[in-house]
Amino acid sequence: MRRRELIAGVLGLGAVGGGAYIATRSETGTVEPVELQTIDAPGSEAGTMTVPERGTVSVVKFFATWCGTCGAMMPEVRAAHEDIGDEANFVSVTYEPLGHSVTRADVADWWRDHEGAWTVAHDSEFVLTDALGVAGVPTTAVLDEENRIVLNDGGYKREKDFIEAVEKARA
Repeated sequence: MRRRELIAGVLGLGAVGGGAYIATRSETGTVEPVELQTIDAPGSEAGTMTVPERGTVSVVKFFATWCGTCGAMMPEVRAAHEDIGDEANFVSVTYEPLGHSVTRADVADWWRDHEGAWTVAHDSEFVLTDALGVAGVPTTAVLDEENRIVLNDGGYKREKDFIEAVEKARA
């Protein structure tokens, strides 16, 4: 195969993959509840939780311990959590392969260092990650009381972004 054909093929695959990625990140649709393992850390107890929880607005923040933007965003998430209070269920989710290069203790330490104060969970089977089409971190999803997606977007978010999405979900 000639180099030009190979490059054209790779670019074509990238375009198809990008289209599929955009299609799975639609801000419409409903997400089925998933049982996630929770991690013992400040504001979080070891066990399980259902995400999203029907009847409650859910704010789901995907992060990774190696993600600098995720760490930098924690004050914004914390401020939104404090402002929103009981109006929404906050959960931060990692899909890092725990037990390999990162342990539950590493996640708990990162959580403590970044002053997390709400539930932190692990999506070991990528079920919620796939359902929301998450392809990177940070990603924020907000779901209304019927588990319909109101916001599903990657990148840095400010406190006001969380508040506006929760208000939209409650409307």
